[in-house]
Amino acid sequence: MKIATEVIERGKRNLSRLPKVLGLSRRATGADGERRLSQSEVKPLRGQIEACIAQRGGQVSSSQHAARLSAQYRLWGTAEKRQFLELLLDDFDINEDRVREALHAAENVTGEELRNACQALRKALVPDRAELLRQWTLLPAGVKFLVDLRSDVLDLMKTEPRFKPLSTDIKLMLASLFNAGILQLQPISWNSPAALLEKLIAYEAVHEIRSWEDLKNRLDVDRRCFAFFHPNMPDEPLIFIEVALCKGVADNVLKLLDTSTAALNPREADTAVFFSISNTQKGLAGIPFGGFLIKQVVDRLQHDVPNIRKFITLSPMPGFRKWLTGEDGLAAVAALDAKKLKTTAPGLTAAKDFVAWLDGLDWQSPEAIPEESRLLLRGLAARYLTEAKRGNGPAALDPVAHFHLNNGARVEQINWGANLTERGLRESFGLMVNYRYKLERIEQHHEDYLHKGRVHTSTLVRGLRARVAPAKS
Repeated sequence: MKIATEVIERGKRNLSRLPKVLGLSRRATGADGERRLSQSEVKPLRGQIEACIAQRGGQVSSSQHAARLSAQYRLWGTAEKRQFLELLLDDFDINEDRVREALHAAENVTGEELRNACQALRKALVPDRAELLRQWTLLPAGVKFLVDLRSDVLDLMKTEPRFKPLSTDIKLMLASLFNAGILQLQPISWNSPAALLEKLIAYEAVHEIRSWEDLKNRLDVDRRCFAFFHPNMPDEPLIFIEVALCKGVADNVLKLLDTSTAALNPREADTAVFFSISNTQKGLAGIPFGGFLIKQVVDRLQHDVPNIRKFITLSPMPGFRKWLTGEDGLAAVAALDAKKLKTTAPGLTAAKDFVAWLDGLDWQSPEAIPEESRLLLRGLAARYLTEAKRGNGPAALDPVAHFHLNNGARVEQINWGANLTERGLRESFGLMVNYRYKLERIEQHHEDYLHKGRVHTSTLVRGLRARVAPAKS
């Protein structure tokens, strides 16, 4: 027994030395069972990063280091990726000593000396890791790698906000690479490559594509679909835009997507309805592609279907319920004339009970809800779209509203019972909004919104908003 035990222990010792004999590093395992990089692995990684940033051996050598680092990153698990990102965050940030020296050099100097000192300060304020990010963008698939890298950082930020500086650095690098002028517009049809159609199904973020029949319906003769691509990501669509060619303004998305409805002859259509715009790359969140993405599609539609005269959207209001049942929305309700509120909200005795009143409505039969109550909610939706802002800035609180207003649209119409899916009721009580792109006013609307926060609306929407104006004191 003693001999057997000794043999087993000796075998264990030999096995423990095997990775070293083979030139491999042993990896640590955390309490969650995930692999982690050992100290012996982190050290050469740091060396590769430093060599890449310092461009030791020239540009070719730096590119090779960047390529090896990106290839290794793709092979790692979640914990190993986090360690690498933490290394970039903590060890390759701004050099504080250089910043202090540059600040000191800028004191008590003028003219050419001050300009030189400011230039040195700008350089000192750039984190060391920025050079590695730049090197990645020069690789054949480097732009896509950087987009995916930021996606990982954004995931980490949900529980570890301290990674925000790294996210910001990657965002700044990507923002310099993406704008509307460089993006390529490509039409999508039933005859497009299967891989691209599968991505359209996978990335559809507004109205789920439930089957191949559903997809074929969205690519029928009275439909148009477009995708935007970046030259360095030719196989990865950035945005999908789906359009329906209709007679008149569409006000119900379920009717619009009904596969049993016969296709309309495009020559009979007078309105193009943008009903789905899906961003496909999470790593590009918050990065503006530049204004007038929609206008590029409008120009294409005008060329292909010249009988189209009106360009509108049928859009969700994903933040309406949250706003209305929150502090700002309830304050808007409380500010209404008490007598008018009782008339428009039968059974509501006090503004503080508004949420309970909403929950008591029969949302399974929205058409049975009294017209006055419908007008109340549509009016409050008009106020939400035109008044609710992000912080103290000019940007609309609703993300979809911000996108269209920034692209030069106006709020045209607010539709009752337009999306009675579970998601539609959960987000906005089934309401949807039409934004209209009036071609001759797109640029002016964009400028007014961007610089003044002004939201242009139709006469109809202004009337809805007036119905729920605060009571005069």
